[in-house]
Amino acid sequence: QVQLVESGGGLVQAGGSLRLSCAASGRTFSTYFMAWFRQPPGKEREFVATINSSGGSTYYADSVKGRFTISRDNAKNTVYLQMNSLKPEDTAVYYCGAGKTVVTFDYWGQGTQVTVSS
Repeated sequence: QVQLVESGGGLVQAGGSLRLSCAASGRTFSTYFMAWFRQPPGKEREFVATINSSGGSTYYADSVKGRFTISRDNAKNTVYLQMNSLKPEDTAVYYCGAGKTVVTFDYWGQGTQVTVSS
């Protein structure tokens, strides 16, 4: 069982930056793939970025590639999402997920709201 708690969301102007954090409970964090997803207003949840268990491999949605960076600190049981050059279309509730494979995420946090004003 893994419990996830996101933080770091807020209101920012277009062009600004935010760093989201996702703290995980449990002693097996380092064995999980981690990912960030987001759900824009009125839309379905969409993939943002994923990172493997060691942190050596990452993958991004085209919409955020070059602007967002996913990273993890296994000693702190935390995964991060550094978001730069934010755009109004990045406005969404951001969720972190944990899973044993790169395509299946079994555990989710409660989400953190990111609002980008134009």
